[in-house]
Amino acid sequence: MTNLKEKNSPRRLKNKLINLFRAEPIIPQSNSEEDDSTHNSFSTSSSTASPDYLSDMNPPSTSPSPYNLSPWNPTMPSPFTKSPWVTYGGFFDEGPSTGLVGSLVREEGHVYSLAASDDLLFTGSESKNIRVWKNQHEFTGFKCSSGFVKAMVISNGKIFTGHQDGKIRVWKVSPKDPTVYKRVASLPLMKDFIKSSINPSNYVEVRRHHNTVWIRHFDAVSCLSLDEEAGLLYSGSWDKTVKVWRLSDFKCLESIKAHDDAVNTVAVGSDGLVFTGSADGTVKVWRREMTKSKGGDTRHMLVRALLQGESAVTSIAVSEESGIVYAGSSDGKVNYWDMNRRFAYGGALRGHKMAVLCLAVSGRLVVSGSADKSLCVWRREEKGGAHTKVTSLTGHEGPVKCVAVEEEKYQVGSGFNFRDWGQKWVVYSGSLDRSVKVWRVAEDMEPQLELNSRTPTHVIGAGRSPLHVPAGTGTDGPNGWDLLRNWKEHGNKRV
Repeated sequence: MTNLKEKNSPRRLKNKLINLFRAEPIIPQSNSEEDDSTHNSFSTSSSTASPDYLSDMNPPSTSPSPYNLSPWNPTMPSPFTKSPWVTYGGFFDEGPSTGLVGSLVREEGHVYSLAASDDLLFTGSESKNIRVWKNQHEFTGFKCSSGFVKAMVISNGKIFTGHQDGKIRVWKVSPKDPTVYKRVASLPLMKDFIKSSINPSNYVEVRRHHNTVWIRHFDAVSCLSLDEEAGLLYSGSWDKTVKVWRLSDFKCLESIKAHDDAVNTVAVGSDGLVFTGSADGTVKVWRREMTKSKGGDTRHMLVRALLQGESAVTSIAVSEESGIVYAGSSDGKVNYWDMNRRFAYGGALRGHKMAVLCLAVSGRLVVSGSADKSLCVWRREEKGGAHTKVTSLTGHEGPVKCVAVEEEKYQVGSGFNFRDWGQKWVVYSGSLDRSVKVWRVAEDMEPQLELNSRTPTHVIGAGRSPLHVPAGTGTDGPNGWDLLRNWKEHGNKRV
């Protein structure tokens, strides 16, 4: 009798539960090869993550929460059990005011893009699959026929994805079933492509002895940006162009010969301004003008170049609230300019040891992700416009390729007065270590240190010659983990 009580004691039951969580989950793999799947049972082609990585970097939660139990329970007939993703920790669990609060370990490929909308998180990778997450658990997913998912934006219920194969695909959720997403278009539209192909004047030379119609990207689509007020979508490509699409009918209105090398980033500002960054080391400012033609076409004129150097420009983010333009580059710096002061150079944020690969701005916070596997969080001070480094977020085992920031909509944790920390934010980071991590950041927390260089070594000043900067470590190319070797050996500057 005594042995039975000891066997069923709360302490022994708790230890059994902990051991259960520490066991590797059994994750069934789907063998479906259907293209453009519109439900959450789609194929995955991946290698299995090592047990050491799972245990060392993402220790499983010991809290008996349904969020932790449901995706691991093989007896539950849930679609979550078919996912190659494993969730560690619940987002709404009690946790620190700033730091890692959740981790999604991907077993199907490097994470190249992500986008957050309301309570949903969309993630894209080299596996051609797009996963949809809700409350840190897989909600549904859909699959495209070809091309890595390199860029993603969301507008009015439509998801726009840019791919390695040079196409832009448009997806929309079914009004009858929120777990079903259907592809509604592929840009350029087939009818527009055929119409343009008939007229010889619509062809442009893309390389020696090879021509194609101007409305089509002939290389990877590396970046997307929306101007919802104007109803326009901008796409940047390794083919050195930026194309302008009308959202109402998906027509390509213009193709801008923007740079001398691959376009890595494009961002929309206010008052018709568009910012582009390239592997050629430049940041350019364009102004949109509407033409008087019947089709309502656009024309973009070059206003000025903000930056020119030997380090590739990898990412641009615009804060419409403050009028600040931020540009990350392969030398590890984030330069910024003030649009309200005629693009006066503000300085350089120095917090990374390797290339900056992604940027996000929300409120007074600026978040940068880097090839050094970390994220830096900066806060723009209200007085003087200086920037303070709030914290560094570490935990990824590979370069941080994409980042998104959302306002935290829920009160998290208990026994902690978050009002003392002001505005709270949720940061999502995708990495080439095949994981997405979720972080919590408080805007007014005490800073670690202040970094704000005001030496304008990168600036092209009025009436002055371009100033060059030392070559950086380069940025990532299409070969996944080979990118670090490419940076050092080949100087690949495409992202």
